[in-house]
Amino acid sequence: MLKQTPLNQAHRDMGAKMVDFGGWDMPVSYGSQIGEHHKVRNDAGMFDVSHMLVVDLAGTAVRDFLRSLVANNVDKLRDPGKALYSCMLNEAGGVIDDLIIYFMREDWFRLVVNAGTADKDLAWLEAVCGKLGADIVIQPRRDLAMIAVQGPNARARAWAAIPGSQQATETLKPFQAAEWQRYFIARTGYTGEDGFEIILPAEKAAPTWAALAAQGVAPIGLGARDTLRLEAGMNLYGQDMDESVSPLESGLAWTVDLQSPRDFVGKAALQTNPIARQMLGLLLLDKGVLRAHQKVITAHGNGEITSGSFSPTLGQSIAIARVPVGVEPGDVVQVEIRDKLLSAKVVKYPFVRSGKSLI
Repeated sequence: MLKQTPLNQAHRDMGAKMVDFGGWDMPVSYGSQIGEHHKVRNDAGMFDVSHMLVVDLAGTAVRDFLRSLVANNVDKLRDPGKALYSCMLNEAGGVIDDLIIYFMREDWFRLVVNAGTADKDLAWLEAVCGKLGADIVIQPRRDLAMIAVQGPNARARAWAAIPGSQQATETLKPFQAAEWQRYFIARTGYTGEDGFEIILPAEKAAPTWAALAAQGVAPIGLGARDTLRLEAGMNLYGQDMDESVSPLESGLAWTVDLQSPRDFVGKAALQTNPIARQMLGLLLLDKGVLRAHQKVITAHGNGEITSGSFSPTLGQSIAIARVPVGVEPGDVVQVEIRDKLLSAKVVKYPFVRSGKSLI
């Protein structure tokens, strides 16, 4: 039986088309996927991301534990509410998961991990904790739900839907969170637009969803979520990276700290294995649609598309591809689509941010 979020009935009441998403019964769209995409780029939309798992880490040794656990450096987190994006790596340098870490107090850090890797992540946290002998409490918060509100008008609509929250969150900078009453409100997202990700008790999810809808925030499904994150150049775990690929070959070098003396799981592998591949963007020059797993033929060898789709904002097909080192922006490569070779231009991504084309 598929798992359900606390908003399952709300999605059905709104006419959502439901699909099996990694064992979860989730909305793929509520009508027009392209219309939902444009709603987020131009106004405000809301996503049910309650399938993702919040994990609270408590204890005086949490910071030291995270120093060893993740590739980014948690010593960057000094102000309460500050967030950090990072990856947990295996000993070979492969990505176990990508996650967000929130620093609340020295004895409390909050993680948000992917739904499809949640059980694996918890087992890894316990294993690393045991190996280090760290005295911390690992608490999965399955009692919580999460709603993302994204778009240029997202914050204003959220404040109207949750009266009193504006004073506590108006000064939040990107990648910063604050607690307000029983809400945990972070200025983060997965769309390339401004907005909030709101963590709240499961029983408050449905009334908060209804209040947001009453303020004109449109429900958005997984289909538009994927095209939005692709335009924003944001990785999807299981497609753009996994345990077989290092973050250095997944466009995530900016999340890896190799300069500080601290050690972390996977650091030695990253330092000793030469980088042979890189992540770049593609713009299809011919008619067709770029999709994951299509072969990319370059003068430096073959690569592969990891994520691809039609971009509603740009009006053309785009992709993120893992290609050999030596390929550069401006190059024209060939993509194998249904036994045909179609031309694509290599570009740097992201493709779109804050509703504007960056190409």
